[in-house]
Amino acid sequence: MNREQSVPYQSAAWLSIMNNILLALFKGGVGLVFDSQALLANALYSATDAATGVTEKMQIPGRWKRRISDGAIFRIETKEPLIAILFSILLLLGGLQMAISSAVVISKGEIAPPGYMAGVAIVISIALKEIVFQYRYRQDRKNNTEGSRSYIEMHRYSVYSSVMVLVGVFGSMTGQALQLSAMLYFDPIAAFCVSLLVLWRGYGIVRAFVYGPIISQLQEEDASDFIETVQRVHGVIMVNDIKAQENGHYVSVVARISVNPRISVSEANDIANRAKVLLLHRFSHVGNVSIQVLPYDPGYPYKSNHSESDSDLPTLLQ
Repeated sequence: MNREQSVPYQSAAWLSIMNNILLALFKGGVGLVFDSQALLANALYSATDAATGVTEKMQIPGRWKRRISDGAIFRIETKEPLIAILFSILLLLGGLQMAISSAVVISKGEIAPPGYMAGVAIVISIALKEIVFQYRYRQDRKNNTEGSRSYIEMHRYSVYSSVMVLVGVFGSMTGQALQLSAMLYFDPIAAFCVSLLVLWRGYGIVRAFVYGPIISQLQEEDASDFIETVQRVHGVIMVNDIKAQENGHYVSVVARISVNPRISVSEANDIANRAKVLLLHRFSHVGNVSIQVLPYDPGYPYKSNHSESDSDLPTLLQ
């Protein structure tokens, strides 16, 4: 069941990546043809979103784990930063080049207003971006992840970038229509602001690489709090395994719990949902929680040598 549910979720993630790549190419081409610095900067920002998504997909699991107590293991998986560093360097160079180019255009004062197709392109890109976001967000909800907070945060800044470009393009076009030379600066100013956002995103990737191991070690110390929180949920017999992965500014937690093997699948899902909601509400830095439910098996010598088929008593009291 988990594998079947993860297929549309993974498809939505790759759809988001492909959408960002196509938007970057589309806005970049229109920006070049119709002389819009802001649209070019927004294309670079879409490439940043695509690079971030690809980096998350190609991350490598961590290499160490720590046993907290009998039957409970907590793992911190620090992800390999090589691809992230490569992307961040390219983004920093691209953002720096765009910022310098925009500053030069503003300083010279020789500004050509963008063509009307630049305005059409930014409107289409905003619409497509929102459609893909809503689709992926619904897949998050269907997979009981309560939405990826890191993805929502990334989309929020992408909206900021698009709004800046929208104001810049239409402001410059309005300035040309009204013969207001001051409004022609809207497009390069928007490009400069979006370039700063690109530089900030690249810096964030580098910063995550530099401070990632320290953050992981601090999160490891919270293992007992995670386990204690899950064990408070009525119906959880034992926490078999808990692992946490850094995901941007948030932490994704994956836990395996044991429940009474005599209960129904629906009741087991209810227990998992209660544990997930409790973790999300108690720990603000936890963005995603996935709970895997297993039937409790005490094993020898606690298990009886013969099993009674008509016995419906759990091994432990719930």
